[in-house]
Amino acid sequence: MGQVTSLFARKVVGVAGDDIDARAVLHVAGLELDGPWDPSHMLDEGDFYRMIEMMAEQMDIMSLPLNAGAAMRPDEYGALGLAWKAAPDLRGSFSRVARYWRLWTSVARYELQETDAGVLFIEHREGPRRLGMRISIEADLASGVSLSRQVSPRPFAPLEVYFRHAAPDTLAHHEAFFGCPVHFGADKDAMLLSRQSLSEPNILGDEGITRFLDSHLDQELAQISDVPALQMQTKSEIARALSEGLPKMTDIARRLGLSARSFHRRLAEHGLSFQSLTEETRREIAIAMLQEERYALSEIAFLTGYSEQSAFNRAFKRWMGVTPAAYRKSLR
Repeated sequence: MGQVTSLFARKVVGVAGDDIDARAVLHVAGLELDGPWDPSHMLDEGDFYRMIEMMAEQMDIMSLPLNAGAAMRPDEYGALGLAWKAAPDLRGSFSRVARYWRLWTSVARYELQETDAGVLFIEHREGPRRLGMRISIEADLASGVSLSRQVSPRPFAPLEVYFRHAAPDTLAHHEAFFGCPVHFGADKDAMLLSRQSLSEPNILGDEGITRFLDSHLDQELAQISDVPALQMQTKSEIARALSEGLPKMTDIARRLGLSARSFHRRLAEHGLSFQSLTEETRREIAIAMLQEERYALSEIAFLTGYSEQSAFNRAFKRWMGVTPAAYRKSLR
């Protein structure tokens, strides 16, 4: 189970106003209404999603992630928020998120990827697409746009925005907020950014402050055990590779920027093995997909790296004691 900063929970509840029972909603996430706004206080992702889903029972949440994103302020993120503001340009701001994301969450990973059309800012998040996750992802990208508009000297908007989940009843709210086309049912959660907007100097950009903050953030990152991060990154890359067949350790190590030897050593230091993480990832994906009727068993077998459904059936029975078909039937 991953974790996310309690700042996100408090912001989401704050923008909902009187439409919800704020005290009861925060209690679901283990927070007190009058408690401190401490971004270092982390919540289990399941509690965070349940909190959002409870809010959905009390209000129309179509615009909630956009309003939450618009309410975010750099100073609320501690040293990381200051580093965003002090970076020389927006590329530097987004690069710091891609580098230091572990300081505020272990449920998502962020990446900048160069393309012919511009630069993609991608959010990688695994797991079943429950409502709480969908709202959280939309709020994340909305936050990126809002924070960019607060530090950029010119009006800022992405070129395009992408979400993997299905579209809401209307796109008007999302396209008005982002100021660009918004595509749902895409193959990624991401924003396409222009190189020109990323190169604009930030209003308060300062190289000296940036170096100081980077040093501070490096120390904070070093104090966090890398076990959860290494596990999550490894399983995330395994999940992405499974549709192409069973991944090799050398390939996953390369995707993580490590040599195979260094990767094996870091796993072994924490009592982990690549084989066990691969097996765990396949099992978790299979269980999640079996809860969705739209996936055929043959498709689940393929997406978990099995060339034949019979091999998938045997593996699943070894994991769970029943066949995939029997497991799905039990869910009904």
